Amino acid sequence: MNEAALYAAQRLSAMVLAPLVLVHLGLILYAVGDGLTAQEILDRTRGSLGWGLFYSAFVVTAAVHAPLGLRTILREWFALRGGMTDIWLGLFALLLAGLGFRAVAAVI
Repeated sequence: MNEAALYAAQRLSAMVLAPLVLVHLGLILYAVGDGLTAQEILDRTRGSLGWGLFYSAFVVTAAVHAPLGLRTILREWFALRGGMTDIWLGLFALLLAGLGFRAVAAVI
């Protein structure tokens, strides 16, 4: 991918991720405020297609956004360039996605 496409992907993923984070944090505050236990939360999310889709979108956008941001930091701070950096960050993206979908499967 060229730099312009990576730049656009980072910004678009941020635009999608921001409202997802806000909803997630709001849910945490609601759950904590109501004194819900982990089991009660899991009882409410089990089998829910909606929550599965919501958190799957969260995982995908985080797996795109985080490695691209890290790539920018590595390029600016350490002048790391080249294919190996991109390969490692691609693997990092796959790791994030894998762990994220594993968590979604455990909750849903």
